[in-house]
Amino acid sequence: MNTVSPTAAARSTPSSPVIPRLDQPEALLEAMLLIRAYELRLSTHSAQSGTPGTCTAVGQEAAAVGVVSALTADDLILTNHRSAGHLLARGADPGRMMAEVLGRRDGYCKGKSGSLHISVRELGVVLTSTIVGGELSLATGVALSQTMLGRPGIVACFFGDGAAGEGIFHESLNLAAVWKLPILYVCENNQWQAFVHRRETMVGESVAAWAAPYGIASATVDGNDVEAVRAAARAATDSIRDTGKPFLLELSTYRLRGHFEPDDQAYVNAAELAAWTARDPIERMKTRLLAGGGFTAGDLDGIGTRVAARIDAAMAFAEASPWPDSTELLTDIYA
Repeated sequence: MNTVSPTAAARSTPSSPVIPRLDQPEALLEAMLLIRAYELRLSTHSAQSGTPGTCTAVGQEAAAVGVVSALTADDLILTNHRSAGHLLARGADPGRMMAEVLGRRDGYCKGKSGSLHISVRELGVVLTSTIVGGELSLATGVALSQTMLGRPGIVACFFGDGAAGEGIFHESLNLAAVWKLPILYVCENNQWQAFVHRRETMVGESVAAWAAPYGIASATVDGNDVEAVRAAARAATDSIRDTGKPFLLELSTYRLRGHFEPDDQAYVNAAELAAWTARDPIERMKTRLLAGGGFTAGDLDGIGTRVAARIDAAMAFAEASPWPDSTELLTDIYA
């Protein structure tokens, strides 16, 4: 971690990363609220200050939290341009993530990656790929390395329905099947491929079915139900650990905001957006907790207050972080 000047206001050093235990309903809710608050704050900051925008995954929080909560500390993650949820659920510090997006020195990659290429080695997040399907092309190599070195962890590879339409999707599944690689393929089917609806580019409703010709087991689950996602992800990871073979988990969800901030979503069908908004994973989880009788509205407000304080502190840290020095321009790169 970079050294932080003790005299810089609002720049207390974030704590060392710890993979959180997301095994209780309130922890799952808090993780989803943190992701939502983080992405909305960055979107607002971008609109007000003109700083670089991001690809958000608002509405997909249950997919990220449900899957990541089923992973162990030995497991590795490769993700895509909508990575904030996966990183935060894994335990990444929101202050260092915000600093990275703002191009500041205290970001995880010293401000050089933005939101589209963040990696956090200490948390097992190998990479974020902005190339559609790029993570699919690398997951097989990472998993082969794990196998050859005798390491226990599996590889979780997140991608969208757009990437499933790429040739590399089929190449990756084929190699994983032939080499019997421990990969959890996670398709976050959010119905949109940039500005194009899934139905304009895909035949059928399910990506999971495409795994069958390769002899790969698969499942499709409601991606807006965090507990259902977690249960399905645990079953999938158990299968991978028992058999050493890959598994494809498809999460049916929806991207409630545009492809890239800012985006007016003029191309989105208003009725479809309203229908999916009514299935908001965070509100569904709140309703479930209240109906169970173990939580009150005050309890949920308390979680929200705690999350808001973390995001305020994260933004203060990021904005106080200095710009990288010019001497670092040619460091941490390949020649």
